[in-house]
Amino acid sequence: MRPGTPTWEIDMRLTLHTFLTLDGVMQAPGGPDEDRSSGFEHGGWSFDHGDEDFGAAIDGWFAQADAFLLGRRTYEIFAGHWPRVTEPDNPVARALNTLPKHVASTTLAGVDWPGARLLAGDVPAAVTELKRQPGRELQVHGSGRLAHTLIEHDLVDEYRLMIFPVHLGTGLKLFADGLAPAKLRLTGTSTTSAGVIIATYVPAGPVTYGSYALDDDQ
Repeated sequence: MRPGTPTWEIDMRLTLHTFLTLDGVMQAPGGPDEDRSSGFEHGGWSFDHGDEDFGAAIDGWFAQADAFLLGRRTYEIFAGHWPRVTEPDNPVARALNTLPKHVASTTLAGVDWPGARLLAGDVPAAVTELKRQPGRELQVHGSGRLAHTLIEHDLVDEYRLMIFPVHLGTGLKLFADGLAPAKLRLTGTSTTSAGVIIATYVPAGPVTYGSYALDDDQ
C-alpha cells in the first residue's frame, strides 16, 4: 500500500470474530438449539456474560465492516434474527442488513436475505478474490468450519477473540486438531466487567521451538 492511498483503493482485510471458552470451544454460544451437532448439549454458554463493555466491543467491530463472510449455519442463524431488528440506531443490525454477505455453503440452493449471495467454486480461491476488492474489513463471525478452512489456507489477517470464563470439555474448537502450527502476536487486550477477555491477534509466522533444559555440562 502506498502512503496516502485512499481507503477505497486498499484491499480488504479478513477479520475473524469468535466467542471462545477457556478450553477453546466456539460451538453454540448463543442458545441451546443454535448448534447441537455431534450431540453438543451446552448451547448458550455465553449468555450470562453480556454487559455494556461486551456490547460496545461488538458494536465497534461491526462499525468497521464493509462486507461479511459467513458459513451456512451462522448465515441461517443471522438471517432468522437480524432482518427483524429494524431500529436504525442498532449498528449490528444496520451493518448486517445493508452490507454484502457472502455465504460459503455447498448445501444451500439459494439465499434470500437482501445483499446475500452464495460463494461459487473453491472457497479459498473465492475468498482470496474477495480480499482483493477495495474496502476496510471482510468480517467472519462464528462460522466454525469455515474458520478452519480460512486458518488452514492462511487467509485470516486478524483474530478478534472474546474469551469467556467457562470451560466445557467438549464441542467444536476454533483451532482444530491437525491444523498446521503457527504463531500469533497479541495486538490488544481488554476485560469486560463480566470477566470476558477481549484479545486481538495477528499471524506471526511459524512456531519456533527451544528448550529450557540445562546443558549436560552444567
